[in-house]
Amino acid sequence: MPNQNTVSGIHPENYRFLQQHVYRQAGIVVEHDKHYLFESRLGPIVRQLGLDSIDSLCALLRATQEPDIGRQVVEAMTTNETYFFRDPAQYDAIRRVLLPRLRRERRDTRKLRFWSAAASTGQEAYSLAMLLLEEGLADWNIQILGTDFSTQVLERARAGKYQQIEVNRGLPAALLVKHFRRVGVDWQLSDAVRRMVRFETIDLRDRMRALGPFDLVFCRNVLIYFDAETKKNILREIHGALFRGGWLLLGGAETAFGVEEWFQRQTVEGAIVYAAR
Repeated sequence: MPNQNTVSGIHPENYRFLQQHVYRQAGIVVEHDKHYLFESRLGPIVRQLGLDSIDSLCALLRATQEPDIGRQVVEAMTTNETYFFRDPAQYDAIRRVLLPRLRRERRDTRKLRFWSAAASTGQEAYSLAMLLLEEGLADWNIQILGTDFSTQVLERARAGKYQQIEVNRGLPAALLVKHFRRVGVDWQLSDAVRRMVRFETIDLRDRMRALGPFDLVFCRNVLIYFDAETKKNILREIHGALFRGGWLLLGGAETAFGVEEWFQRQTVEGAIVYAAR
């Protein structure tokens, strides 16, 4: 009977196998000293399948023709850390500079398109939707696309239901009262906000230009998990999906270094943004 609380260590050959599997399926680079990540994130799958170790899970992965288990492993290894209005300086830049400029440029069509490229459980896309409503754009044609590799997190995003700890992180109390209602111990986002966002499962390594053109793309805190070549390919595709002059917003630890032919780095209201050339 497998121990329900612990998962045994990983044989070096299986560690390499898992690294290769995650890279092949999602392009994510797992370094050689991240045993604790595999052990903590794959442990629930091991227990769910009634196995006794991650090594047994690797043996099953090698032997099975069932792709669901392989995808479960990859999705478990994706990092889905997010919260409402993360990186407030970027939202200030949108509110004070980028959005007023877009309102002038799009006043004839009154149509704006945005993309949250690593949407996770939806807080980023919904934060933008609430900001746009607060800025008086309810009568505009607003389209927000949220994408992620993980089908599981996108199911949560579509539901728009969040725990107390999640709405405590970054969400102003006034917006909580205005756009959410209490459902048991959770908070349900209003239909008006949810209708502004469409979620799709997308691998950022695929061709993405056809998704656009977008006025602004969030691609935050995800490029750090890819190698240099994959990162450059993703930035090329995002550039192709943006209007010329449209903006890319990255995470605080990320840059568009090396792709200056596609993006111009700018500082707006204290936030770093990248304008598509």
